[in-house]
Amino acid sequence: MKRVEGAMTKYVITVPKDTTLSEAARKMKKFKIGCLVVVENNRPIGIITERDLAYKIVAEERDPGEAINSTMSTDLIFIQKEASLKDAAIKMAGHTIKRLLVGSQDNLEGIISITDVVKVERIGEDPRSYSFT
Repeated sequence: MKRVEGAMTKYVITVPKDTTLSEAARKMKKFKIGCLVVVENNRPIGIITERDLAYKIVAEERDPGEAINSTMSTDLIFIQKEASLKDAAIKMAGHTIKRLLVGSQDNLEGIISITDVVKVERIGEDPRSYSFT
């Protein structure tokens, strides 16, 4: 059975809650990622996605200098790294989300997206492990 640990991203990009919307967007662009985990005292307290940014800055015409703590989602959903990919997909579908934090509020071990799950399920292993030389 394929596990979350084999598909998750272990290096999670985090930002403090006073990061501005524009700083968050620049960081996502720099690292080519779709979300940032918001932390306080090294503990996850929220998540902000590129979709959140688009809706807030563009659709709602919010100030890009506003702090992300007013925009982030605070209902964090966790899964354990030992869980199956099927369980991860079911949990995402049940909460209508595309990402799960791996670990716990006190021990963030990674993040997994529905894209990660699909890639590993279709290819059979983590595509990031391939060497294209």
